[in-house]
Amino acid sequence: MLHISHIKKTFDPGTPSEKAALIDVTLDVAKGDFISIIGANGAGKSTLFGAIAGSFLTDSGSIILDGEDITLLSEHKRAKQIGRLFQDPMRGSAPGMTIEENLALAAMNGGWLARVSAAEKRIFRERLSRLGMGLEDRMQQPVGLLSGGQRQALTLMMATFCPPKLLLLDEHTAALDPATAEKVLTLTRQIVEENGLTCLMITHNMQSALDLGNRTLMMDQGRIIYDLSGAKRDGLTVPDLLVLFKKAVGKALDTDRMLLS
Repeated sequence: MLHISHIKKTFDPGTPSEKAALIDVTLDVAKGDFISIIGANGAGKSTLFGAIAGSFLTDSGSIILDGEDITLLSEHKRAKQIGRLFQDPMRGSAPGMTIEENLALAAMNGGWLARVSAAEKRIFRERLSRLGMGLEDRMQQPVGLLSGGQRQALTLMMATFCPPKLLLLDEHTAALDPATAEKVLTLTRQIVEENGLTCLMITHNMQSALDLGNRTLMMDQGRIIYDLSGAKRDGLTVPDLLVLFKKAVGKALDTDRMLLS
């Protein structure tokens, strides 16, 4: 479904700030995979997402999505096939527009509805009610007035309103309080399962990386150092992950900004 072959990316080459962000990364993702990705700051996780989404072009290698070579495709064209959420709840929606207007944009996959019909409003209300946050009764409220958790849940719904071929979740619960983060993760699991989505999720929570989905990737310094699934993943604990990391790179994982439970 997604085939990434030997991609490389170096930022600011030939300067004192040169940074090799992706080093010969190869990854095969099957349709329906839900893959969690962990690693310390600077491991290359978000850079990998940027390469897939087209935020920049890679220096070499190829990216194939559902049989189509998207290596040189622009970001806005990839967005028709790839949904993406960010850590910042303020991204992914238009804060000055109402909930209804934002959903109209999502329903048209980036287009615009001059007038939202009564039938469309009913669909919006029904889908909003599934979030369990009371947003179905606030469709005329500007999105910018919502809490971080409400906005992230809405953005998740918008990103999957027209189910994408691939969903990228870039630490989408990191800025939320623990209770709200858990609720958004539950919604994430439900939406991914109900729509049979193929999903990659970067997380700072190592326990979530083991509990969610069917594969766990570990990255370090621009490389994938572990790809765990099936029997290799079953029964693993957070301490096990830390041991694996140290075994692979010869040093302990810096967990200062990662949650271990």
